[in-house]
Amino acid sequence: QVQLVESGGGLVQAGGSLRLSCAASGTIFSINNMGWHRQAPGNARELVAVITTGGNIFYADSAKGRFTISRDNAKNTVFLQMNSLKPEDTAVYYCVARVRTYDYWGQGTQVTVSS
Repeated sequence: QVQLVESGGGLVQAGGSLRLSCAASGTIFSINNMGWHRQAPGNARELVAVITTGGNIFYADSAKGRFTISRDNAKNTVFLQMNSLKPEDTAVYYCVARVRTYDYWGQGTQVTVSS
């Protein structure tokens, strides 16, 4: 059993910043990819950013230049630094981690950006 707990969400004004954290705990043999997805009301869940154990990174076009994903392998934690936030970034952000061959998901953290 692996559990993911997100933190760092909240309410910010447009142009502000937030840093999301996600810590994995439980029976973990090896975490491969870790990443962030988000889902806004009425929209499908979309990939925001992914980082592999080796440090390879992928960003969605909407995140490039504004968001930075990083990880602390020793603590099984992934971060998402979000700068220059826009109202369209408002969504529930979900952490995901691939442990061996299975994807685990967090419960999500709300990010609200006011105009």
